[in-house]
Amino acid sequence: MDNCRLQALLQEVKTGTLSIADALSQLKSLPFEAIPGANIDHHRELRTSVPEVIFAPNKQPEDVVRIARAMAQKSGRFLITKTDEKTWELLGMQGAEYHPASRVISFGASKRKRGRVVIVSAGTSDIPVAEEAAVTASFLGSATETFYDIGVAGIHRLFSHLPSIEKANAVIAVAGMEGALPSVLGGLTSKPVIAVPTSVGYGVSLGGLTPLFAMLHSCVPGVAVVNIDNGFGAGCFAHKINLLALRKTQNGKR
Repeated sequence: MDNCRLQALLQEVKTGTLSIADALSQLKSLPFEAIPGANIDHHRELRTSVPEVIFAPNKQPEDVVRIARAMAQKSGRFLITKTDEKTWELLGMQGAEYHPASRVISFGASKRKRGRVVIVSAGTSDIPVAEEAAVTASFLGSATETFYDIGVAGIHRLFSHLPSIEKANAVIAVAGMEGALPSVLGGLTSKPVIAVPTSVGYGVSLGGLTPLFAMLHSCVPGVAVVNIDNGFGAGCFAHKINLLALRKTQNGKR
């Protein structure tokens, strides 16, 4: 349940269109609901601005679907990451959307997109992680724009997009191999850069450790780093930065 749904619920009680008993019935699952195999934190979005999200790996598709349906019933939205078509077909929920590039299933995404988050990838092979970040930020309510395959092997490809990147409130830079793109980008923009290492690369990439270490060891200030292949985490972080920037702008207009 988010702020909008809670306010709508209280308004219905105020106007008499919803009884107190019915309202209590809807609220009794706060802060969490116990179902077989999971305790769903319906209250999380009220606390953190990001709802609980279903991480699909190591869960049976039936468990993922059960959790998703419970979330849909109570909060009207859910996001499933690192999932697959089998789970999507089993879900069979009208209104849900499968994003094959990112392996994400979304339902009830925020319709109002605000601010600006830009997502860039070094290579085409990094797009699945970049798309996970983009889908996540958009689901949460941030307006997003993507620029893919603009890594340092052809750095001139990046320069033409710098004016658009500079208009963002937050930038997500996704890269495998040597992981240089976030450092380069951080030296060219005043905006906060969230670096996402991917597991793309040859032997000494070590499953993404090489770009992770490179990003952590960046000499450029203003670059934050999330875990390997964690597009979701980057999307959440960028969304929160975007919200803070929007609040600052709104407060400045008062």
